[in-house]
Amino acid sequence: MATESFAPAKINLTLHVTGRRADGYHLLDSLVVFADIGDTVRVQAAEKLSLMVDGPMSAGVPVDDSNLVLRAARLLNPARGAQITLTKRLPASSGIGGGSSDAAASLRALCAIWNLPVPEDVLALGADVPVCMQTRAQRLQGVGEVLSAVERLPECDILLVNPGVAVSTPEVFRALQSRDNPAMPADLPIWDSAETLADWLQGQRNDLTAAAVAVQPVIAEVLEALCATQALYSGMSGSGATCFGLFPPGTGAAAALTTLQARRPSWWAASGTLL
Repeated sequence: MATESFAPAKINLTLHVTGRRADGYHLLDSLVVFADIGDTVRVQAAEKLSLMVDGPMSAGVPVDDSNLVLRAARLLNPARGAQITLTKRLPASSGIGGGSSDAAASLRALCAIWNLPVPEDVLALGADVPVCMQTRAQRLQGVGEVLSAVERLPECDILLVNPGVAVSTPEVFRALQSRDNPAMPADLPIWDSAETLADWLQGQRNDLTAAAVAVQPVIAEVLEALCATQALYSGMSGSGATCFGLFPPGTGAAAALTTLQARRPSWWAASGTLL
């Protein structure tokens, strides 16, 4: 028996850093969405727990317990075995929750073959894992443990672009100048189109952008390249280096992808739609 689970890219359309706790963890307020671009986790029953990684972005991905997929499996049940195959299409350390989404997908798949309830408390695996357990638009607050469903996200196409550099999240937070910034409005609006969502995002922020650019200046080039497209709105996701452009439903993102790949063939890029 085997089962597959999709691990979609997680995109922070906003990321407001609103404070820092005494233990050093930062408080966040973020509008998180997912795209139909991502990795795949395939799980098959086996006596021992093992991980194999393939796919176009598999180079350098560990297959030992430093991989969050195996840590998720051991958290779920340290005594049971499974053969896990992770097909990597998303770049690592790129601000789009690849490892966290992989871990969440693994938990969903393992629960299916082990006939277990999907766990609710997974914060121990990392701040992004809880939000990745439900692949729908959510508001993330606190250190990642406070989640609220976002209703009626409008249909949008998206272009994701990464310049091929890994970004250390702790390094970006160390470079952050202000750690006590305003949150999003208490009540989020209901957006009726990609255009109204983009207009609203113009008044929001990713507070990590300047710090990430200081760590990896090429991120500024990515944002500039996205601004040159027909995107309604562009920004950086998470702590970078992946940036995104939002487009109305249709062919805009795909056309922008073709143009960008011709101009910057060394960059990773993909287009799709929001889930």
